[in-house]
Amino acid sequence: MNVIDLNCDLGESFGAYKIGNDEEVLKYISSANIACGYHAGDHNIMMETIELALKNGVQIGAHPGFPDLAGFGRREMSLTPREIYHLTLYQIGALAGMAGAKGSGLSHVKPHGALYNVAAKNRSIADAIAQAVRDLDPGLVLFGLANSELIRAGTEKGLPVASEVFADRTYQPDGTLTSRLDENAMIHDSKIAVERIIMMVKEGKVIAVDGAEIGIQADTVCVHGDGPQALEFVRELREALGAEGISIRKSWSKE
Repeated sequence: MNVIDLNCDLGESFGAYKIGNDEEVLKYISSANIACGYHAGDHNIMMETIELALKNGVQIGAHPGFPDLAGFGRREMSLTPREIYHLTLYQIGALAGMAGAKGSGLSHVKPHGALYNVAAKNRSIADAIAQAVRDLDPGLVLFGLANSELIRAGTEKGLPVASEVFADRTYQPDGTLTSRLDENAMIHDSKIAVERIIMMVKEGKVIAVDGAEIGIQADTVCVHGDGPQALEFVRELREALGAEGISIRKSWSKE
């Protein structure tokens, strides 16, 4: 039986600024990646999102990013591996503390935006992130782009890892995501996005922008929660997965 996790980046509102439809999206996903205040979110939003996730039985994960609120963490910053280690540890620890106050632990860690993309290619940065996760809690699942340096770093450090695929992003021939600066970076047709995810889960492959087939491991699917059609899409995806006999993962620790 095919099993997949549905994850979404949440808790991205900040102060008076509201982003996404977290309360509704949480009804359809299995893992929430909660912003930890560096690229998005704040202490109030973090706790509110934790409470909503617990209410819906959704696994809680930390979503650390570059300290770049103005750029939403999507601008690459030139930081040393030591600095990356510290900022990752700091953000995971903050969310873990807040979740602990509600009687819950974290299940996973997924870097955000530019930090995620850098870690996919740069082994020293990937090692710094993986080491921070391991030092805090070696039982945490490390999410990373399928076939990336982050997945390899996590595996070598003995962490449980989850290879992530994207429903609404296109892929380059080398298996990396197309830059958001390119016109063809995003897939806006939900039907096409769903078909691609089913292929990744059931056949272990994805079609790159040049038409080439790329082998890919799909343990968790990212569905973005900040777009205008996000709720409709996640509903459609979950329904389509069920129709294909693909079940939603309930817990990383039990399967």
